[in-house]
This record gives sequence, C-alpha cells and structure tokens, in this order.
Amino acid sequence: MNTQYLDEISRILQQVRLTQLPQMEKAARMLADATLNGHNLFVFGCNHAGLLAMEMYYRTGGMVNINPVRGPGLHLEIVPATMTSQMERMDGYGCLLMDMTPIGKDDVIIIHSVSGRNAVSVDAAIRAREKGARVIALTNMETSAAVESRHKSGKKLYEVADLVLDNCGCRGDAALPLPGVPAKMGPTSTVIGAAVLNAIMCRTVELIMAAGQDAPVFMSANTDGGDEYNKNMLKKYADHIFYM
Repeated sequence: MNTQYLDEISRILQQVRLTQLPQMEKAARMLADATLNGHNLFVFGCNHAGLLAMEMYYRTGGMVNINPVRGPGLHLEIVPATMTSQMERMDGYGCLLMDMTPIGKDDVIIIHSVSGRNAVSVDAAIRAREKGARVIALTNMETSAAVESRHKSGKKLYEVADLVLDNCGCRGDAALPLPGVPAKMGPTSTVIGAAVLNAIMCRTVELIMAAGQDAPVFMSANTDGGDEYNKNMLKKYADHIFYM
C-alpha cells in the first residue's frame, strides 16, 4: 500500500498546526461568545464543500446548536450532479439563502469554499454580514489567490469574511500526481476541513463550560441513555435550533 496520500494529509495537518492555531482560537471564541450570549450558529458550503456542513450538525460529539444552511441544487443528491457546479455560480442565490435563513445580528456563520471564487458563497457572506452576522471563512488561500472571482464584485470569500481559516492544502485541492494522468488525485479539503472544524468545536465547548454553561454536545444515540440525553439537549437549545 502506497502511503503517499496519508503522508500528505499528515504534512498538511502539521502545516495547519504551525500556521492556523491563532485563527482557530479566534473562531472558537466567536462561536462560544455567540452561544453564551444567546445568538445562533450556522454553517454553509456548496457541493463537496457542503459536506462539512453535514459534518458539523446533529452528530455524535458535535454541537447541538450548529445549524446547516441548505439550498436546493447546491448539494450532491441532485441529478445530474453537474448542476451543482452551475448553481453555485448563480448571482443572487446566496443572498436569497441568507434572507430565508433566520440569521441576524451577532450570529456566526462558517462558510466553506476551497476556491472562494463562486457567486453563491460570496453573496452568502456579504448578505450575512449585512444582516449583522459575523462570517468565518474556511478556504484554501493558495487556490483562491490563483483564480479570478466569479462574483460581480470581483471579490472572493476571504475578502468578505470577518475571519479567515486556511486549510493549507495545495492549489486545486487534489494532492497526488499520477504518471500519465493529467489530473491529480486525493482531495484533501474534506479531511483537513473536518479536522479543523471539529478541533474548533471542541475548543468552543471548553470555553462555554469555563463560563459555567452546560456543554451543548450530542451523545451517541447508540449508547445507553443517549436518546434521552439528546432529547434533553434538543429541548434546552430549541430556540437556537432550526434543523428540526
């Protein structure tokens, strides 16, 4: 078994540790402050970037009060799947999504986009900030710096966010060249992004508990007592949950 991909993931994670910890701490404090002050948390991404939105909500060891933002045509359950690539370039759709989302002043939204160039993600960030929310962008700065924006403003996601997290991956996301194959293999953004965001959630809960509030964390429903525990958590945070 060739371990080149695993080696590359290890290398990128080390680069994240070396360069992103201060930004990750700031992100955790933003999420904790919003939770402690009665505000709401959201996460959004298009296409495969949206997998991290699914990673962060309603799952074992995840935070109860994180809400995914979903938009028809932006996720991979549609057929043809190629439609998602066109939909995420649609002007105005990101604004519509934010207008239909109960996001407001001092709420926090994480928006994930590797390139940060497409209209929906940029529009979503701009409109969320117009509504008074704070935006955390998870992106790849090497890729984003190398491409032109597809947004009418000419800006990319990292330029319209309050805080930027770099996933430290390579340009174009896929990492491994193969002899005779023009496209690389082994995308890294999902595994690295999941590690970054889960680490941030863990730190967020530490900060929430240090402030004297119970941890808003799901227990596995496959452990004894899990169903009842989760039911109580959902009830406690009902005013900040929009996915039920």
